[in-house]
Amino acid sequence: MGMEPLETFVVQTTVEAEAAPYRKIIEDVISDLMIAGAIGRLKIVVRPEDSLFQMVTILREGLPLMKVDDFADVGKGTSMGEVQIMIREERPLPRLLESLWARYGRGAVTQPERRTLLITVGDPKTEIPLIKEMVVDDPRRTLRSRLVDMAIRSTPEGFRVRYHSLDDNNFIFVASEDPMKQEWIDEADKMLDELKGDDVSGIA
Repeated sequence: MGMEPLETFVVQTTVEAEAAPYRKIIEDVISDLMIAGAIGRLKIVVRPEDSLFQMVTILREGLPLMKVDDFADVGKGTSMGEVQIMIREERPLPRLLESLWARYGRGAVTQPERRTLLITVGDPKTEIPLIKEMVVDDPRRTLRSRLVDMAIRSTPEGFRVRYHSLDDNNFIFVASEDPMKQEWIDEADKMLDELKGDDVSGIA
């Protein structure tokens, strides 16, 4: 499955032959963690001779909440008092089940087929719109841990000394085998400013 294109995706390494393999690894990790939609711009610098890995990311604005309506069709079931949910995208299914169990109780939710859920409710007419609007994932809440996960999984073996910061839409990650140097973090800050592509004059 292809990955959503990022606005900017740059991988720089002092060992040129490693740039393409790194890029592939990072694309796979981003795809695996389903965060391509959250990332606007991404730049990575790898300097093996300094045992240094730097990643800066600018997130897209306003990540939408994921609602049931985004990945499933909700309608009346065949029996009285039954709502049927047809799943179009399976990945959010575990979170959906948890939400439905919390609201209706486990006994009211059945799964006759992998992509079909049936819920016994009092009045399907009032429940269908409520289920459609049910939030099953707030990407902002889970994004921080996924970004750190992405960065760690993209880092070369043995780079266990790590620094990261996430504020607003900016994420910085620096890793090394050696003790962390402030200059590396400062470099990453500068990389982030360049990535923003704004006029950064006046920033010390």
